[in-house]
Amino acid sequence: MPSITAIREQRTSKIAEARTLLATAERENRSLTTDEQSKFDALRTEITALEAAEQRQQFLDDAERRAVGTVVTGNGDTLAELEKRVSLLSVLRAGMEGRALTGAEAEVHAELERRHGAPKHGGILVPLSTFERRANTTGTAGELVGTDHRADMFIGPLRNSLLVRSLGVRTLSGLTGNVSIPKAGAGLTVGWVTEGQALPESDMDFESVTLTPHHVGGITELSRQLIQQSSPAVEDLARDDLSFAIAQAVDRAIIAGTGTGGQPLGIVNMPDVLTAELPATWADVLAIEQQLAALNVNPTGWYTSPGVLTNLRGILKAASAGSDYIATAKTIGELPVASSNAAPAETAILGDWTQVLLGQWGAVELLVNPYAEAPYRRGGVLVRAFATVDVAVRHEEAFVVATAGAP
Repeated sequence: MPSITAIREQRTSKIAEARTLLATAERENRSLTTDEQSKFDALRTEITALEAAEQRQQFLDDAERRAVGTVVTGNGDTLAELEKRVSLLSVLRAGMEGRALTGAEAEVHAELERRHGAPKHGGILVPLSTFERRANTTGTAGELVGTDHRADMFIGPLRNSLLVRSLGVRTLSGLTGNVSIPKAGAGLTVGWVTEGQALPESDMDFESVTLTPHHVGGITELSRQLIQQSSPAVEDLARDDLSFAIAQAVDRAIIAGTGTGGQPLGIVNMPDVLTAELPATWADVLAIEQQLAALNVNPTGWYTSPGVLTNLRGILKAASAGSDYIATAKTIGELPVASSNAAPAETAILGDWTQVLLGQWGAVELLVNPYAEAPYRRGGVLVRAFATVDVAVRHEEAFVVATAGAP
């Protein structure tokens, strides 16, 4: 079956041919001849058939776009292939100059708009992957900007490490409505019986884990010159500046979201997580691991603050000579650990991080404002980024939250 682009090209060709017939007759101030009229009628039939074929192909293409893993754009590229070619700086320049998007940026925006609807405030839609990948090295584009602009030497603010998602959190992207995931509660009851006795009866209980949209965003100011630069290093810088604010907020929400004020509910505030005293000995660490083992949970790692980790790294497992320390820079016991200043103080969390679900609705919406008064005077541009996410845990009891002074 021909692609929708090929069908449109055929239709355009037939329309041009029919228009030429009419234009020739009009120029000669006469009506169409019998042969010309027959040819025109045949072209009209072909054009009508091509329009119907275009509608059918458009329906199939849209169905493919909605199908997970088979998204194909009009030119035959998959959405994933196009996303790799999206330049954040090109998007920002288009917004700053008030012109339409072109190239991969235009196709991706159109695809995301078809999936999730037009941005309410006229913003530009970009995939979340744009903020997660790295730009090309300067060696691949040395002809773009002179080396006197040392974007690679930019001194940015010290930010907390974004580690929560690296622990194995599952991401559900491309969501549209609220999500309800069924979860088995109490299971079947079994028992031994003698001959003639009835087996014990029981019913399966089912619960659900839900994800609903929560909005997070931020505003940053970028200089006009920065956006106009084509250096891949500047592309990296602009992406980092926009993504860190949102990514950091999402990481904090996964751990300590309050569930109020628009925030999702984080792990430490969930009612069914297990609790323990912050470990101070090797026996305490083993006791926390045992809490999960008793529930058939295989923990994938720890998450804590640098202060707690540093303290554990100074405690020996035993007083005997040659004993190892409880923790290293990368592990607590035999399990990996991630530490960040974004972690709540005096708290360590052990659990199976694959039980955490991070839902993502749509794409990140960027809105560029080159006319805000204060930045305008400096030649700067305000960029607002919005994302919609939620956090849920499939089994809250798959986590132990250890805090100082816990009951």
